[in-house]
Amino acid sequence: MDHPPSPCTGTCTLDPLSALCRGCARTMDEIMAWPSASAARKHAILAALGPRHQSVSVRSK
Repeated sequence: MDHPPSPCTGTCTLDPLSALCRGCARTMDEIMAWPSASAARKHAILAALGPRHQSVSVRSK
């Protein structure tokens, strides 16, 4: 399994209500773990992002 690219969009701001990054919808723990995460873990993180992007808190500026 190949390592997927980072979902980082460069909009690195944590939403205070959801504790998710407004750019990529990852948690701080996921962001910090990304560089050393296995390919499988990275794919699992990416799979969890879809539903999170629907959150108004993530999309708000």
